[in-house]
Formats: sequence, C-alpha cells, structure tokens
Amino acid sequence: MKTTALQFCLALLGLSCLAPAAEAPARRVRPPAIVSPDIQADRHVTFRLQAPKATEVLVNGQWTDGRAPMTKGSNGVWSVTMGPIEPGVWEYSFQVDGLAMIDPGNPALKPMRAPRTSILHLPGQPPLIHDFQDVPHGVVHQYTYRSQALGRLRELVVYTPPGYDKQPDARFPTLYLQHGSGDNQATWVAHGKAHWILDNLLAQGRAKAMVVVMMDGHAATGGGAGGPTSNTALFERDLLEDVLPFVEANYRVKTDAANRAIAGLSMGGGQALAIGLQHPDRFAWIGGFSSGLPDQDSLTGLLSQPEAANEKLKLLWIACGKDDFLLKRNLDFIALLTEKHIRHTWRPSEGAHSWPVWRGYLAEFVPLLFQP
Repeated sequence: MKTTALQFCLALLGLSCLAPAAEAPARRVRPPAIVSPDIQADRHVTFRLQAPKATEVLVNGQWTDGRAPMTKGSNGVWSVTMGPIEPGVWEYSFQVDGLAMIDPGNPALKPMRAPRTSILHLPGQPPLIHDFQDVPHGVVHQYTYRSQALGRLRELVVYTPPGYDKQPDARFPTLYLQHGSGDNQATWVAHGKAHWILDNLLAQGRAKAMVVVMMDGHAATGGGAGGPTSNTALFERDLLEDVLPFVEANYRVKTDAANRAIAGLSMGGGQALAIGLQHPDRFAWIGGFSSGLPDQDSLTGLLSQPEAANEKLKLLWIACGKDDFLLKRNLDFIALLTEKHIRHTWRPSEGAHSWPVWRGYLAEFVPLLFQP
C-alpha cells in the first residue's frame, strides 16, 4: 500500500506530539536602571553608583560642600543625598577606592581631552542667564574640516543667532571664542551654555546678534608638544589660514576688524590676547578670561606703538577672579598695559579658576561687543 503525502505528514505530526516538549530558554531579567543624579524639586540631589566590590566611594562636586562619602546598600549600590544645592551648572565625579570617574548613570559629560567629570545642571527660579529660557534660539553647527595649515582633520563649532536664516540680506559680526587647556571645541556649548547666554542676552535686548566660532584650541599634536607658545603659533595659523576664510566663505559675516572679536578663557584667553594684540588689523575687540598671558616678546609691536594700538582697538577687556591662581600674572599684565598707556578694561571679580566664573564673564563681555 502506497503512503500518500498527507498520511506522511500526519505521521510526522503524531510523532511530534509524542516527543517531550523542549524547555523554553530562561528569560534574562535586567536589573533596574540606576538613576543618578536623582534631582528633587527642593534641589536635594541623590547620587548613586553600582560598585558591589568597592570599599569606599565618594562624590566630589564643584558646589559648596560638594565632597561627601556615599553609603553602600545591600544591593551593592552606593548612594548619598546632598543639598539643597545652589542653582548652577556644576561638575562632579565619583571617587571609587581612590580612582576618579564619571557618573555612568549620567549621559551629560563635560567635553574634555580626557573626560573625567559629569554635569549637574540645576536651573534657577527665575532662570539664570545661562539657563534655557522660552525665547528665540539660535542654531549650533558642528563641522569636521581639513586644516591645510596643520595637515590634518580638525573640529569646529559655529553658533548662528535666532533668525539668521530668515534674514538673507543681513550680515553679522563674529566672535571667535576659545576654551581652556583641559577642554575642547564643544565645551563652551555643552558646559559653558554659551548658546543660551547669547540667546537670552539677545532676547533682553542687551547684545548685538553675532555669529560665534568655537575652535579646538589644541593645535599641536602629542599633547601640546613644544609648549604653549608653539601651540598658540600653530593655532594662529589654523585660525587665520583656514577657519577665518571658511567662516567668511560660508556664513554671512562682516569681514572688517571692527566686526571681529576674539576672546577666551585660561589657555584660550592667552591665545586670544596673543593673536588679537598682534593683529589689531583683524580683531578690534579682545577679551581674556582668567588668561594665561602671551609671551611679552610677541607683543613688541603693540608695546612699542601704544598710540596705534589705541587707535585700532575698540575694546581690550581682561578679567580674573581674586582666588584664581593666575591672578598675579594678570595683575602684572595690567600694570604693563597701564605703564605703556594702552587702553584697557580690568575686571577683577570674586571666584577662582572655574566655569561658574567664566559664564559670568561671557555674559558681561558680549553686551560690550560691536557697540558704537
């Protein structure tokens, strides 16, 4: 008797019914996510870190009384609640058995050459000048470009003011804004909140609309081989030969010195002072925030011709905190400018070498730019 295809399939089905059922694979259960930082409405903040084998964990924060030991729970999660913490944009890290590390539960990292701190942003009520506010906002553009002067790829960030794309016939002044030695081209936006500072100042009618260019200040390879002077010289070439032409070819900006400013903090302040004071025909507005100071030999032309400098420069604005380790060097530089009768604005302030101080400087400096 021949077996039909249907009978064969039914036979197979019967055998499968007699076979023991295969066990379902065990379902993997993910542990609950660690929430850190956990911000309460009263600005108390709980920090958590899963480190079951650690013996000591601390949190180190930039705010007042920001260092505290954490307590280990039965689940291996360490935690501590701190506060109320003052409104601001703060850096913090964990210290695990002596090792400093970022908070793995927090995606907000301070952009750095070697990232080691997380960001805690507590907005003020009412909002502070660097907080997000319901006002018109500009656009932040990020570029990778090939620097012909340095022979390699580099990074660049450009801010355009609110309404830039709706004003096709308008041309804008430009601020070249630099970071410090530990940071990079993204830090003024991600941590300094420069874009929100500009947006808020514009909404308050306190500043001119401008394009802001933020470059990578580390022009020398090998971690700055050759020292600050060599790095500044290479950075100057990249700025003048590559970035400035790129910006002026791709953005509607004015191209005379009266509509260009250069400023920076710490290392970037030194770069701004060195380049701006050597090229007053390119930059008429110069700002140094807690600056490393340029080599005096590089300023021979400026110091020997103070009348020419005073005629070309519209603003030379220098600020430093009273507890800043660079205060003495800035005071010496101010004394030199005074001795040579070079017009300048000296702005001593409270504070040390830190971002809360520099955000305030930017908010003071920007309204002074490009005014009659």
